[in-house]
Amino acid sequence: MATIVEVGRLAGVTPATVSNVLRGRGRVSAETRERVLEAAQQLGYKPNLNARALVEGRPHTIALVVSSIANPFYPEFALEVEKAVRRSGYFLIVCNTNNDPAQEIAYLDAVGGALAQGVLVMNADFVQIDELLTLRSRGVPVVLCMWEKPDQTPPLPCVAVDFYQAGVIAAEHLLMLGHRRIGAVVGSEPTGNHIWRYRGFADTLAKAGILQRPEEVRFGQDSIDAGRNSAHALMAAVPDLTAIFVSNDLPALGVLQAAVDLGLSVPTDLSVVGITDIQFAHQVRPSLTTVAVPTSEAAELAVQLMMNIIDKAKTSDTEMLIASTPQLVVRESTARVRRR
Repeated sequence: MATIVEVGRLAGVTPATVSNVLRGRGRVSAETRERVLEAAQQLGYKPNLNARALVEGRPHTIALVVSSIANPFYPEFALEVEKAVRRSGYFLIVCNTNNDPAQEIAYLDAVGGALAQGVLVMNADFVQIDELLTLRSRGVPVVLCMWEKPDQTPPLPCVAVDFYQAGVIAAEHLLMLGHRRIGAVVGSEPTGNHIWRYRGFADTLAKAGILQRPEEVRFGQDSIDAGRNSAHALMAAVPDLTAIFVSNDLPALGVLQAAVDLGLSVPTDLSVVGITDIQFAHQVRPSLTTVAVPTSEAAELAVQLMMNIIDKAKTSDTEMLIASTPQLVVRESTARVRRR
């Protein structure tokens, strides 16, 4: 098996330069980088990650903690994180908690500092923040991903997306199409993380003189089944709705299913708009109008922030990077209101 010394000898550089190239660290010219990579490929060199971890006293993996890999958004986000992590010379471990706080704590105890050098966390709420602060106190870098409250800085470094504005954009789109009887399906409980999306939506309706009644809103879970059940309940309680705002794409797919169940044509009888823009949003028929969040950019920023902490770059304990503003993607599920 080839060694790093042999790769350096063939490429005409020092072993330290080979290490920097393979790990994506340091300042190395494009020409030198190409020579090193060609030499490594020619010799079939593969780094010994276990030996590197022993020498440096740290694992070369980053953990990403997600609430449910059954939700297609999380694999999509994990893929973008994995790309960014690999470019930084690390590997990614994905920890699926199944929405179980006890399982999340067990993962944090297991991976923090031992199996992973840093931990990226999706959808952390204030109950879990204490556990994450304890992890950081042990010297493990922690970064929150897709933080939904840019105006409320958490006590940990984070990457935020303005989901309140996403709700605003969705409401403005439906209002522009002439809808005034609009229901809402929220993919969390009233105290859950989707509440900021709903507030952006509801506040925008209020500014237009439309106050939502309790029977026009359903809170629940972020799943297709929950979206379908909520839509059935909404349409039974308020049958003259012409549009439904959904706080996430997954339950929005359930709303589309409910429309079929009820014999409603989308968007002729009912317009539906979601938030996120998962791949299924453009693959279903009718394709889903949604407010796209900058998934790839948020992943890049989260890994960048993590690497800054690991490399001890100038980063505060509460630094927040804010991703680009969500953008409306108009597809087939929304149209101008049909006068009844």
